[in-house]
Amino acid sequence: MRVHFIAIGGSAMHNLAMALHQKGDVVTGSDDVIFEPSKSRLDRYGLLPNEFGWFQEKITEDIDAVILGMHAKEDNEELLRAQELGLKIYSYPEFLYEQSKNKTRVVIGGSHGKTTITSMILHVLHYHDKDVDYMVGAQLEGFDTMVHLTEENDFMVLEGDEYLSSPIDRRPKFHLYQPNIALVSGIAWDHINVFPTLNMYVDQFKVFMESIINGGALVYNDDDGEVKQLAETITNPIRKFPYNTPEYRVEDGETLLLTPEGEMPIEVFGAHNLSNLAGAKWICQHMGIDQDEFYEAIASFKGASKRLEKIAESDTAIAYKDFAHSPSKVSATTKAVKEQYQDRKVIACLELHTYSSLNAEFLKEYNGALDAADEAVVFYSPDAVKIKQLEAVSASQIEKAFNRDGLIIYTNPEEFRTYLKQKDFTDSALLLMSSGNYGGLDFDEIKSMI
Repeated sequence: MRVHFIAIGGSAMHNLAMALHQKGDVVTGSDDVIFEPSKSRLDRYGLLPNEFGWFQEKITEDIDAVILGMHAKEDNEELLRAQELGLKIYSYPEFLYEQSKNKTRVVIGGSHGKTTITSMILHVLHYHDKDVDYMVGAQLEGFDTMVHLTEENDFMVLEGDEYLSSPIDRRPKFHLYQPNIALVSGIAWDHINVFPTLNMYVDQFKVFMESIINGGALVYNDDDGEVKQLAETITNPIRKFPYNTPEYRVEDGETLLLTPEGEMPIEVFGAHNLSNLAGAKWICQHMGIDQDEFYEAIASFKGASKRLEKIAESDTAIAYKDFAHSPSKVSATTKAVKEQYQDRKVIACLELHTYSSLNAEFLKEYNGALDAADEAVVFYSPDAVKIKQLEAVSASQIEKAFNRDGLIIYTNPEEFRTYLKQKDFTDSALLLMSSGNYGGLDFDEIKSMI
């Protein structure tokens, strides 16, 4: 098959391009800008465009499928040419469904935890040499790409994102997968630029649950009130499996999970990750992995990239970075680090980087989100606010929204870096939360500060 990617440089798009190349398809693509690591990875596979930009001459009648990324615009010249020629144009999730429509589809959804749960499932399956097709939103240890496609595998495990599918398809991605087995980890309002009210946002998860095929299974977090209420109202003929956070305790900076065979040390920590683990266990059991096999494998799971990822450690200090940016994720992650390192000073730094987090109306959702930290810092770039064409937010608005005594606020990347460089991290745990990079912070620098 000959496939062309419009906006090949995206995190998800370039991984799908590599997966199709490995499968034996002929892959081409375009983009107006490609950042690392996508650039080097595409180059390694011979898929990096010769020059950046959009070129309608790349769109020819012999192309079997055009895959349109969110980075492209509706008036993209390659898209217009593909429409003119009547070529088959897919969004990213549409194409994944097309590749998996004859497989058992396992879709992991939720406002938070979906990447970690998907990663846990894949880690366990990989540990037991059970090969499946998959798409996950983070780089995993032992996996070359974030997407894997074959003709022969029976299962496809998909991380189910609720964001829009493409510039010309405004449906949430996870509405397109029609799962045989689905999981919902939690619902907390996000993406307010697309879903301006909580009810609109929650409705997307209702549609997702209703899209489970008849006779399928819904695994859901019974501790999350919004999820529980929604799951109990769904009337389509499916089986339902609620899960709860398992019992555990923390001793000397180590988390011990209570299992039928006794306490077992695990690498991940925090109540939210233990809840994720419980959901992953249910899914693995539906996929033929029994409880003992699950515990044996999960003991060595260290986490997904950028999800409470340890980036530096010394005898007296430790540093983590985390993708957390929504209020519920920020709160859960900060609490997890404080619980794990009760005898250390927890310094929690949050960058407001997304549309939602930089929206003056949404800011109030962060009330108390950093309360578990001993020292709390918020960084945001006024330039990012301008780029996103949002109303300016002030330091006083942020201070009021977080409702946190002693909150430190930076708007200048250099001043934030200076704060970190001059900080004494003895007996501390540093947590850097962001979906950005604090205006150009080199995370490798942190090693020399800890």
